[in-house]
Amino acid sequence: MTFVPVNEPLLTDAERSNLNACIDQGWLSSEGPFVARFEAAVAEQAGRRHGIAVSSGSGALEVAVAALELGPGDEVIVPSMTIISSLAPIVRAGATPVLVDVRADTWNMDVGQVAERVTPRTRAVMVVHLYGLPVDMEPILAIAERHGLAVIEDAAEMHGQDYRGRPCGGFGDLSVFSFYANKHVTTGEGGMLLTDDDGLAERCRSLRNLCFDNVRRFVHDELGWNFRMTNMQAAVGLAQMERLRGIVERKREIGRFYTERLRTVDGLILPLERTGYAENIYWVYGLVLDDSVDFEASTAMSRLQAANVGTRPFFWPMHEQPVFRRARLFEGETYPVTERLARRGFYVPSGLALTDEQQLAVCDAVAGMMA
Repeated sequence: MTFVPVNEPLLTDAERSNLNACIDQGWLSSEGPFVARFEAAVAEQAGRRHGIAVSSGSGALEVAVAALELGPGDEVIVPSMTIISSLAPIVRAGATPVLVDVRADTWNMDVGQVAERVTPRTRAVMVVHLYGLPVDMEPILAIAERHGLAVIEDAAEMHGQDYRGRPCGGFGDLSVFSFYANKHVTTGEGGMLLTDDDGLAERCRSLRNLCFDNVRRFVHDELGWNFRMTNMQAAVGLAQMERLRGIVERKREIGRFYTERLRTVDGLILPLERTGYAENIYWVYGLVLDDSVDFEASTAMSRLQAANVGTRPFFWPMHEQPVFRRARLFEGETYPVTERLARRGFYVPSGLALTDEQQLAVCDAVAGMMA
């Protein structure tokens, strides 16, 4: 069997046409017209007033933390299972990340633990929607309102997802998307901040563009970044935004295909198809080995690699990251659900270019691995 990659994006003539327009018009940099069009399309889809395109989802999180002026003495509540991009800007700003565990069923942050972690120093909650289902937002927003906290919504994996009928990316003070190659909408690399606050939007635009002075361009009152998105990246993303509904439906088809064929395989915990507030959009199709299985995800992934099937592990716990241990963060803390999912969870190929034939081969390989 030919190797099945864990993700392969699906690009069409629409992306090619937009890229050709960039070349024909000579607009390659962030000054090109596709950037503003892409920002408007993403903001409109999420029901936001402002979109600020940047060079990566990680960059968007850096700007979000800086725009909210989080720093030394401030605490930010975040899930223990996420990518390190969520915590890195908090730590770099001198603020303190405060962890909560995730749920075993949704793999998202356990909102029931958030209120317990609020202290007089808490300034913000960073919500991270993982793998295909969103965090239950209503309790988070209620806690934030009660304690006067900012909310950063990390919707990097949630293009086209809804929470109770309202688009993800539309919650909190600032939301961020990623457009990395494995996302529903990709620009290769890229990200975006969304907000309804005019002042925050202006500040984010300044921070992404080296904080140039509005009058004297090369005079700077503070330090920002060159996190600008190019016109070519935006051109690629805009083409996909125009077919986002179809992309989400295709991802759900992939999820249903796997669920139908893997539900009878003993020893596997499959992703939830839906909760009371959302239907899964299967950014990736995750599998968790149940307690009856005498090996862990690393072994499963090695076996699938030998069968020409690509995989990726779940995120490794933030409290077990060597870089944070050296900084003496999270000493003595344990988050058992995160620890279990990190050791027993992984995901299989689920990119938009995946064919039915490839999915059948993956299912056969997974069943064979578990036999």
